[in-house]
Amino acid sequence: MKLWKRIAIGAGVALLLGIIVGFAVHQSGKNVVTVQSGKVQRQELASVVSASGEIRPKTYVNIGANAFGKITRLYVKEGDHVKKGQLLAQLENVQSSADVSATEASAQAAQTDAVAADAGLRTAEADLLRAKADYDRSKLDWERAQGLFKDGLIANAWATADAGLAQAQARVAQAKAQKDSSDQHISQARANLTRVTDVLQKTTYRAPFDGVITNLPVREGETVVIGIQNSPGSTLMALADMSIITAEVKVDETDIVNLRLGQPADVTIDAIPRKVFHGVVSEIGDNAIVRSTGVATSQQTTASEEAKDFKVVVTVEDPPSDLRPGLSTTARITTATRSNALAIPIQALTIRTRAQLAKQDTSAGSVHAAAPAPKETASKEQKDAAIQGVFVLRNHKAEFVPVQTGVTGTTDVEVLDGLKDGDEVVTGSYKVLRTLRPGASIKVDNSAPKKEDETT
Repeated sequence: MKLWKRIAIGAGVALLLGIIVGFAVHQSGKNVVTVQSGKVQRQELASVVSASGEIRPKTYVNIGANAFGKITRLYVKEGDHVKKGQLLAQLENVQSSADVSATEASAQAAQTDAVAADAGLRTAEADLLRAKADYDRSKLDWERAQGLFKDGLIANAWATADAGLAQAQARVAQAKAQKDSSDQHISQARANLTRVTDVLQKTTYRAPFDGVITNLPVREGETVVIGIQNSPGSTLMALADMSIITAEVKVDETDIVNLRLGQPADVTIDAIPRKVFHGVVSEIGDNAIVRSTGVATSQQTTASEEAKDFKVVVTVEDPPSDLRPGLSTTARITTATRSNALAIPIQALTIRTRAQLAKQDTSAGSVHAAAPAPKETASKEQKDAAIQGVFVLRNHKAEFVPVQTGVTGTTDVEVLDGLKDGDEVVTGSYKVLRTLRPGASIKVDNSAPKKEDETT
Protein backbone atom coordinates (compact mmCIF):
# COMPACT_ATOMS: atom_id res chain seq x y z
CA MET A 1 0.00 0.00 0.00
CA LYS A 2 1.35 3.30 -0.94
CA LEU A 3 2.46 5.74 1.69
CA TRP A 4 -0.12 8.43 0.89
CA LYS A 5 -2.96 5.92 1.33
CA ARG A 6 -1.64 4.95 4.78
CA ILE A 7 -1.47 8.60 5.77
CA ALA A 8 -4.99 9.23 4.54
CA ILE A 9 -6.36 6.23 6.45
CA GLY A 10 -4.56 7.29 9.64
CA ALA A 11 -5.83 10.82 9.32
CA GLY A 12 -9.37 9.53 8.79
CA VAL A 13 -9.18 7.32 11.87
CA ALA A 14 -7.78 10.18 13.98
CA LEU A 15 -10.52 12.51 12.77
CA LEU A 16 -13.18 9.93 13.58
CA LEU A 17 -11.75 9.43 17.07
CA GLY A 18 -11.67 13.19 17.60
CA ILE A 19 -15.29 13.49 16.57
CA ILE A 20 -16.29 10.68 18.92
CA VAL A 21 -14.36 12.16 21.85
CA GLY A 22 -15.71 15.66 21.18
CA PHE A 23 -19.26 14.39 20.96
CA ALA A 24 -18.84 12.47 24.22
CA VAL A 25 -17.42 15.52 25.96
CA HIS A 26 -20.21 17.64 24.58
CA GLN A 27 -22.89 15.22 25.74
CA SER A 28 -21.35 14.87 29.18
CA GLY A 29 -21.15 18.67 29.47
CA LYS A 30 -24.88 18.94 29.00
CA ASN A 31 -25.44 17.19 32.33
CA VAL A 32 -23.01 19.36 34.33
CA VAL A 33 -24.56 22.29 36.22
CA THR A 34 -22.50 25.45 36.71
CA VAL A 35 -22.99 26.90 40.20
CA GLN A 36 -21.51 29.38 42.63
CA SER A 37 -20.43 28.09 46.01
CA GLY A 38 -19.50 29.26 49.49
CA LYS A 39 -17.82 27.77 52.53
CA VAL A 40 -19.39 26.89 55.84
CA GLN A 41 -17.36 28.81 58.40
CA ARG A 42 -17.52 30.12 61.93
CA GLN A 43 -18.08 33.82 62.50
CA GLU A 44 -19.75 36.41 64.72
CA LEU A 45 -23.45 36.82 63.85
CA ALA A 46 -25.90 39.52 64.84
CA SER A 47 -29.60 39.64 63.97
CA VAL A 48 -30.56 43.24 63.22
CA VAL A 49 -33.95 44.92 62.71
CA SER A 50 -33.78 48.17 60.78
CA ALA A 51 -36.50 50.83 61.03
CA SER A 52 -36.81 54.50 60.15
CA GLY A 53 -38.52 57.38 61.92
CA GLU A 54 -37.64 60.74 63.41
CA ILE A 55 -35.83 62.32 66.33
CA ARG A 56 -38.04 63.30 69.26
CA PRO A 57 -37.28 64.54 72.77
CA LYS A 58 -38.48 62.21 75.50
CA THR A 59 -40.31 65.08 77.22
CA TYR A 60 -42.07 67.74 75.20
CA VAL A 61 -45.29 69.71 75.54
CA ASN A 62 -47.46 72.00 73.45
CA ILE A 63 -48.36 74.99 75.61
CA GLY A 64 -51.94 75.83 74.71
CA ALA A 65 -54.21 78.73 75.61
CA ASN A 66 -55.91 78.44 79.01
CA ALA A 67 -57.90 81.63 78.60
CA PHE A 68 -59.41 83.84 75.92
CA GLY A 69 -57.53 87.06 75.29
CA LYS A 70 -54.93 89.02 73.38
CA ILE A 71 -51.21 88.34 73.72
CA THR A 72 -49.67 91.46 75.22
CA ARG A 73 -46.10 90.18 75.58
CA LEU A 74 -43.94 87.29 74.36
CA TYR A 75 -40.77 86.91 76.42
CA VAL A 76 -39.09 84.21 74.29
CA LYS A 77 -38.36 83.39 70.68
CA GLU A 78 -37.96 80.10 68.86
CA GLY A 79 -34.74 78.31 69.79
CA ASP A 80 -34.39 79.97 73.20
CA HIS A 81 -33.27 77.86 76.17
CA VAL A 82 -35.52 78.42 79.18
CA LYS A 83 -35.50 77.39 82.83
CA LYS A 84 -38.37 75.93 84.83
CA GLY A 85 -40.66 78.72 86.03
CA GLN A 86 -39.34 81.29 83.55
CA LEU A 87 -41.97 83.70 82.18
CA LEU A 88 -42.88 82.84 78.59
CA ALA A 89 -45.96 84.90 77.60
CA GLN A 90 -48.55 87.27 79.00
CA LEU A 91 -52.20 87.74 77.96
CA GLU A 92 -54.27 90.85 78.69
CA ASN A 93 -55.50 90.64 82.28
CA VAL A 94 -57.28 93.93 83.08
CA GLN A 95 -60.64 92.31 83.82
CA SER A 96 -59.24 89.34 85.70
CA SER A 97 -57.02 91.62 87.81
CA ALA A 98 -60.06 93.77 88.65
CA ASP A 99 -62.00 90.64 89.61
CA VAL A 100 -59.22 89.60 91.96
CA SER A 101 -59.10 93.04 93.58
CA ALA A 102 -62.89 93.11 94.06
CA THR A 103 -62.95 89.61 95.50
CA GLU A 104 -60.09 90.40 97.85
CA ALA A 105 -62.08 93.43 99.12
CA SER A 106 -65.15 91.23 99.61
CA ALA A 107 -63.08 88.70 101.52
CA GLN A 108 -61.69 91.42 103.74
CA ALA A 109 -65.22 92.79 104.37
CA ALA A 110 -66.42 89.30 105.26
CA GLN A 111 -63.50 88.95 107.62
CA THR A 112 -64.42 92.26 109.30
CA ASP A 113 -68.04 91.15 109.63
CA ALA A 114 -66.85 87.93 111.20
CA VAL A 115 -64.81 89.87 113.75
CA ALA A 116 -67.85 92.03 114.60
CA ALA A 117 -70.04 88.92 114.89
CA ASP A 118 -67.49 87.32 117.17
CA ALA A 119 -67.49 90.44 119.39
CA GLY A 120 -71.29 90.41 119.49
CA LEU A 121 -71.23 86.76 120.50
CA ARG A 122 -68.82 87.47 123.32
CA THR A 123 -71.02 90.37 124.50
CA ALA A 124 -74.13 88.17 124.43
CA GLU A 125 -72.32 85.45 126.36
CA ALA A 126 -71.30 88.06 128.98
CA ASP A 127 -74.89 89.26 129.24
CA LEU A 128 -76.00 85.66 129.65
CA LEU A 129 -73.58 85.16 132.52
CA ARG A 130 -74.85 88.36 134.17
CA ALA A 131 -78.47 87.27 133.64
CA LYS A 132 -77.70 83.90 135.21
CA ALA A 133 -76.18 85.63 138.22
CA ASP A 134 -79.23 87.88 138.56
CA TYR A 135 -81.46 84.83 138.23
CA ASP A 136 -79.64 82.93 140.96
CA ARG A 137 -79.71 85.94 143.32
CA SER A 138 -83.38 86.63 142.64
CA LYS A 139 -84.27 82.98 143.19
CA LEU A 140 -82.49 82.99 146.54
CA ASP A 141 -84.28 86.18 147.59
CA TRP A 142 -87.56 84.72 146.46
CA GLU A 143 -87.15 81.63 148.56
CA ARG A 144 -86.46 83.83 151.61
CA ALA A 145 -89.42 86.16 150.99
CA GLN A 146 -92.19 83.74 149.95
CA GLY A 147 -94.20 84.66 153.05
CA LEU A 148 -94.04 88.37 152.27
CA PHE A 149 -95.09 87.66 148.66
CA LYS A 150 -98.12 85.72 149.87
CA ASP A 151 -99.14 88.63 152.00
CA GLY A 152 -98.69 90.92 148.98
CA LEU A 153 -96.02 92.94 150.66
CA ILE A 154 -93.30 92.44 147.87
CA ALA A 155 -93.30 91.84 144.08
CA ASN A 156 -92.15 88.64 142.29
CA ALA A 157 -88.55 89.72 141.42
CA TRP A 158 -87.55 86.11 140.57
CA ALA A 159 -90.03 85.99 137.66
CA THR A 160 -88.48 89.17 136.26
CA ALA A 161 -84.96 87.66 136.52
CA ASP A 162 -86.17 84.49 134.83
CA ALA A 163 -87.45 86.50 131.87
CA GLY A 164 -84.13 88.39 131.67
CA LEU A 165 -82.23 85.06 131.59
CA ALA A 166 -84.36 83.80 128.69
CA GLN A 167 -83.71 87.01 126.79
CA ALA A 168 -79.95 86.69 127.34
CA GLN A 169 -80.00 83.09 126.11
CA ALA A 170 -81.87 84.17 122.97
CA ARG A 171 -79.33 86.94 122.32
CA VAL A 172 -76.49 84.38 122.63
CA ALA A 173 -78.16 82.05 120.11
CA GLN A 174 -78.65 84.98 117.72
CA ALA A 175 -75.02 86.03 118.06
CA LYS A 176 -73.84 82.45 117.36
CA ALA A 177 -75.97 82.36 114.22
CA GLN A 178 -74.51 85.65 113.05
CA LYS A 179 -71.01 84.34 113.76
CA ASP A 180 -71.67 81.17 111.74
CA SER A 181 -73.08 83.24 108.89
CA SER A 182 -70.00 85.47 108.91
CA ASP A 183 -67.73 82.38 108.78
CA GLN A 184 -69.64 81.04 105.77
CA HIS A 185 -69.32 84.41 104.05
CA ILE A 186 -65.57 84.24 104.59
CA SER A 187 -65.43 80.74 103.06
CA GLN A 188 -67.48 81.90 100.10
CA ALA A 189 -65.28 84.96 99.58
CA ARG A 190 -62.12 82.82 99.77
CA ALA A 191 -63.52 80.36 97.21
CA ASN A 192 -64.36 83.24 94.86
CA LEU A 193 -60.88 84.65 95.41
CA THR A 194 -59.33 81.28 94.51
CA ARG A 195 -61.39 81.14 91.33
CA VAL A 196 -60.59 84.63 90.08
CA THR A 197 -56.92 84.22 91.07
CA ASP A 198 -56.79 81.06 88.96
CA VAL A 199 -58.31 82.95 86.04
CA LEU A 200 -55.69 85.66 86.48
CA GLN A 201 -52.84 83.13 86.68
CA LYS A 202 -53.99 81.53 83.43
CA THR A 203 -53.15 84.73 81.60
CA THR A 204 -49.49 84.21 82.53
CA TYR A 205 -47.49 81.32 81.03
CA ARG A 206 -44.35 79.93 82.62
CA ALA A 207 -42.01 77.09 81.60
CA PRO A 208 -43.03 73.78 83.24
CA PHE A 209 -39.46 72.41 82.93
CA ASP A 210 -36.03 73.25 81.55
CA GLY A 211 -35.99 73.04 77.78
CA VAL A 212 -35.87 74.66 74.36
CA ILE A 213 -38.63 76.55 72.55
CA THR A 214 -38.98 74.44 69.41
CA ASN A 215 -42.04 76.13 67.90
CA LEU A 216 -43.57 79.61 68.32
CA PRO A 217 -46.54 79.99 65.94
CA VAL A 218 -48.04 83.18 67.49
CA ARG A 219 -47.12 86.86 67.67
CA GLU A 220 -47.76 89.68 70.08
CA GLY A 221 -51.19 91.20 69.52
CA GLU A 222 -52.85 87.98 68.35
CA THR A 223 -55.97 86.74 70.13
CA VAL A 224 -55.92 83.18 71.42
CA VAL A 225 -58.86 81.00 72.40
CA ILE A 226 -59.29 77.92 74.55
CA GLY A 227 -60.51 74.64 73.08
CA ILE A 228 -64.20 73.81 73.27
CA GLN A 229 -65.80 70.46 72.42
CA ASN A 230 -64.27 69.29 69.11
CA SER A 231 -62.60 72.61 68.35
CA PRO A 232 -58.93 72.69 69.42
CA GLY A 233 -57.62 75.74 71.20
CA SER A 234 -54.74 77.98 70.19
CA THR A 235 -51.17 76.71 70.66
CA LEU A 236 -48.81 79.38 71.94
CA MET A 237 -45.56 77.45 71.70
CA ALA A 238 -43.87 74.04 71.96
CA LEU A 239 -41.30 73.30 74.65
CA ALA A 240 -38.95 70.31 74.52
CA ASP A 241 -36.52 68.90 77.06
CA MET A 242 -33.53 68.11 74.83
CA SER A 243 -31.52 66.48 77.62
CA ILE A 244 -33.03 63.07 76.77
CA ILE A 245 -33.31 62.39 73.03
CA THR A 246 -35.12 59.44 71.48
CA ALA A 247 -35.47 58.00 68.01
CA GLU A 248 -39.13 57.14 67.43
CA VAL A 249 -39.25 54.56 64.62
CA LYS A 250 -41.84 52.28 63.06
CA VAL A 251 -40.99 48.58 63.02
CA ASP A 252 -42.64 46.13 60.64
CA GLU A 253 -45.12 43.74 62.23
CA THR A 254 -43.02 40.73 61.16
CA ASP A 255 -40.04 41.98 63.19
CA ILE A 256 -41.77 43.33 66.31
CA VAL A 257 -41.93 39.89 67.98
CA ASN A 258 -38.11 39.80 68.16
CA LEU A 259 -37.78 43.12 69.99
CA ARG A 260 -37.26 43.42 73.75
CA LEU A 261 -36.73 46.35 76.10
CA GLY A 262 -33.07 47.12 76.68
CA GLN A 263 -31.80 45.77 73.34
CA PRO A 264 -28.89 47.83 71.92
CA ALA A 265 -29.32 49.90 68.78
CA ASP A 266 -27.19 51.96 66.41
CA VAL A 267 -28.86 55.22 65.38
CA THR A 268 -27.95 57.22 62.30
CA ILE A 269 -29.31 60.66 61.50
CA ASP A 270 -29.64 61.87 57.92
CA ALA A 271 -28.55 65.38 58.88
CA ILE A 272 -25.34 64.05 60.50
CA PRO A 273 -23.87 61.62 57.95
CA ARG A 274 -21.07 59.13 58.64
CA LYS A 275 -21.72 59.16 62.39
CA VAL A 276 -23.36 56.44 64.45
CA PHE A 277 -24.99 57.06 67.83
CA HIS A 278 -25.69 54.35 70.37
CA GLY A 279 -28.95 53.73 72.18
CA VAL A 280 -31.24 51.18 73.79
CA VAL A 281 -34.87 50.23 73.22
CA SER A 282 -36.89 52.00 75.91
CA GLU A 283 -40.47 51.57 74.67
CA ILE A 284 -42.33 49.10 72.43
CA GLY A 285 -45.83 49.96 71.30
CA ASP A 286 -48.66 47.47 71.73
CA ASN A 287 -51.00 49.02 69.17
CA ALA A 288 -50.52 48.39 65.45
CA ILE A 289 -50.48 51.37 63.08
CA VAL A 290 -51.75 51.05 59.51
CA ARG A 291 -48.81 52.00 57.31
CA SER A 292 -50.79 53.78 54.58
CA THR A 293 -52.87 56.01 56.88
CA GLY A 294 -50.87 56.22 60.12
CA VAL A 295 -54.05 55.46 62.09
CA ALA A 296 -53.97 52.98 64.97
CA THR A 297 -56.03 49.83 64.43
CA SER A 298 -57.86 50.51 67.71
CA GLN A 299 -59.33 53.62 66.10
CA GLN A 300 -60.68 51.75 63.09
CA THR A 301 -64.15 50.28 62.98
CA THR A 302 -63.33 47.67 60.32
CA ALA A 303 -60.51 45.17 59.99
CA SER A 304 -57.69 45.97 57.60
CA GLU A 305 -55.36 43.64 55.74
CA GLU A 306 -52.86 46.39 54.92
CA ALA A 307 -49.28 46.32 56.14
CA LYS A 308 -48.90 47.46 59.74
CA ASP A 309 -46.12 48.87 61.87
CA PHE A 310 -45.49 49.28 65.59
CA LYS A 311 -44.00 52.31 67.29
CA VAL A 312 -40.66 51.66 68.97
CA VAL A 313 -38.72 54.26 70.96
CA VAL A 314 -34.92 54.10 71.18
CA THR A 315 -33.27 56.32 73.78
CA VAL A 316 -30.06 57.80 72.39
CA GLU A 317 -27.24 57.60 74.92
CA ASP A 318 -24.80 60.10 73.41
CA PRO A 319 -26.85 62.73 71.55
CA PRO A 320 -25.11 65.85 70.19
CA SER A 321 -26.18 69.19 71.58
CA ASP A 322 -27.35 70.56 68.22
CA LEU A 323 -30.06 67.98 67.52
CA ARG A 324 -33.50 69.23 66.53
CA PRO A 325 -36.84 67.45 66.84
CA GLY A 326 -38.17 65.97 63.61
CA LEU A 327 -34.84 65.02 62.00
CA SER A 328 -35.06 61.82 59.92
CA THR A 329 -33.32 58.87 61.54
CA THR A 330 -32.74 55.15 61.15
CA ALA A 331 -32.30 52.71 64.01
CA ARG A 332 -30.61 49.32 63.63
CA ILE A 333 -31.69 47.26 66.63
CA THR A 334 -29.67 44.16 67.51
CA THR A 335 -32.15 41.47 68.55
CA ALA A 336 -29.72 38.53 68.97
CA THR A 337 -26.01 37.74 68.74
CA ARG A 338 -23.97 34.54 68.39
CA SER A 339 -20.25 34.14 68.97
CA ASN A 340 -18.30 31.63 66.88
CA ALA A 341 -21.47 30.52 65.10
CA LEU A 342 -21.38 28.03 62.24
CA ALA A 343 -22.79 30.09 59.36
CA ILE A 344 -23.61 29.90 55.67
CA PRO A 345 -24.69 32.57 53.16
CA ILE A 346 -28.42 33.19 53.34
CA GLN A 347 -28.88 32.60 49.61
CA ALA A 348 -27.70 29.00 50.01
CA LEU A 349 -30.96 28.06 51.76
CA THR A 350 -33.59 26.44 49.58
CA ILE A 351 -36.84 24.52 50.00
CA ARG A 352 -37.72 21.07 48.69
CA THR A 353 -40.69 18.80 49.36
CA ARG A 354 -40.33 15.15 50.17
CA ALA A 355 -41.79 14.24 46.82
CA GLN A 356 -39.20 16.34 45.00
CA LEU A 357 -36.37 14.71 46.94
CA ALA A 358 -37.71 11.21 46.33
CA LYS A 359 -38.24 11.78 42.62
CA GLN A 360 -35.34 10.51 40.47
CA ASP A 361 -34.76 11.80 37.00
CA THR A 362 -32.90 9.74 34.42
CA SER A 363 -31.12 12.84 33.23
CA ALA A 364 -29.68 13.64 36.66
CA GLY A 365 -28.26 17.11 36.95
CA SER A 366 -30.34 18.63 34.15
CA VAL A 367 -31.57 22.11 35.00
CA HIS A 368 -35.01 22.69 33.58
CA ALA A 369 -38.57 23.13 34.72
CA ALA A 370 -40.32 19.93 35.68
CA ALA A 371 -43.08 18.66 33.43
CA PRO A 372 -46.61 19.44 34.62
CA ALA A 373 -47.79 16.73 36.97
CA PRO A 374 -51.29 15.28 36.96
CA LYS A 375 -53.75 17.01 39.24
CA GLU A 376 -53.80 14.07 41.66
CA THR A 377 -49.99 14.02 41.94
CA ALA A 378 -49.74 17.82 42.26
CA SER A 379 -52.31 17.80 44.98
CA LYS A 380 -50.35 15.15 46.87
CA GLU A 381 -47.11 17.11 46.56
CA GLN A 382 -48.82 20.21 47.96
CA LYS A 383 -49.67 18.21 51.07
CA ASP A 384 -46.03 17.18 51.57
CA ALA A 385 -44.20 19.20 54.19
CA ALA A 386 -41.51 21.54 52.88
CA ILE A 387 -37.96 20.79 53.98
CA GLN A 388 -35.39 23.55 54.40
CA GLY A 389 -31.87 22.65 53.44
CA VAL A 390 -28.79 23.32 51.32
CA PHE A 391 -26.98 21.58 48.48
CA VAL A 392 -23.53 20.41 49.61
CA LEU A 393 -20.75 19.72 47.07
CA ARG A 394 -19.47 16.17 47.56
CA ASN A 395 -17.47 14.36 44.89
CA HIS A 396 -18.56 16.94 42.29
CA LYS A 397 -22.18 16.09 43.02
CA ALA A 398 -24.98 18.12 44.64
CA GLU A 399 -26.25 16.47 47.81
CA PHE A 400 -29.32 17.98 49.51
CA VAL A 401 -28.84 18.23 53.29
CA PRO A 402 -31.70 19.36 55.58
CA VAL A 403 -30.58 21.99 58.10
CA GLN A 404 -31.95 23.88 61.07
CA THR A 405 -31.15 27.57 61.28
CA GLY A 406 -30.73 29.98 64.18
CA VAL A 407 -29.79 33.64 64.23
CA THR A 408 -30.06 35.42 60.90
CA GLY A 409 -27.47 38.09 60.19
CA THR A 410 -27.27 40.60 57.38
CA THR A 411 -25.84 38.20 54.78
CA ASP A 412 -25.34 34.95 56.71
CA VAL A 413 -27.46 32.62 58.81
CA GLU A 414 -26.52 30.33 61.69
CA VAL A 415 -26.72 26.57 61.06
CA LEU A 416 -27.56 24.50 64.13
CA ASP A 417 -27.10 21.04 62.62
CA GLY A 418 -26.57 19.18 59.35
CA LEU A 419 -23.28 20.81 58.33
CA LYS A 420 -19.72 21.08 59.60
CA ASP A 421 -17.03 23.69 59.34
CA GLY A 422 -15.40 23.71 55.89
CA ASP A 423 -18.29 22.20 53.91
CA GLU A 424 -18.84 23.78 50.51
CA VAL A 425 -22.45 24.63 49.69
CA VAL A 426 -24.16 25.86 46.54
CA THR A 427 -25.04 29.56 46.85
CA GLY A 428 -26.36 30.34 43.37
CA SER A 429 -27.50 31.28 41.05
CA TYR A 430 -31.11 31.57 42.19
CA LYS A 431 -32.29 30.08 38.90
CA VAL A 432 -30.04 27.04 39.42
CA LEU A 433 -30.99 26.57 43.08
CA ARG A 434 -34.67 26.68 42.20
CA THR A 435 -34.40 23.71 39.83
CA LEU A 436 -31.28 21.84 40.97
CA ARG A 437 -31.83 18.14 41.64
CA PRO A 438 -30.03 15.96 44.19
CA GLY A 439 -27.17 14.02 42.62
CA ALA A 440 -26.59 16.50 39.81
CA SER A 441 -23.03 16.89 38.51
CA ILE A 442 -21.57 20.20 39.57
CA LYS A 443 -19.03 22.62 38.15
CA VAL A 444 -18.09 25.54 40.38
CA ASP A 445 -17.66 28.94 38.77
CA ASN A 446 -17.43 31.77 41.32
CA SER A 447 -16.81 34.47 38.77
CA ALA A 448 -19.37 37.22 38.31
CA PRO A 449 -22.65 35.60 37.19
CA LYS A 450 -24.28 36.52 33.91
CA LYS A 451 -27.36 38.71 34.02
CA GLU A 452 -29.62 36.00 32.66
CA ASP A 453 -28.56 33.70 35.53
CA GLU A 454 -29.68 36.30 38.09
CA THR A 455 -33.11 36.91 36.62
CA THR A 456 -36.09 34.99 37.85
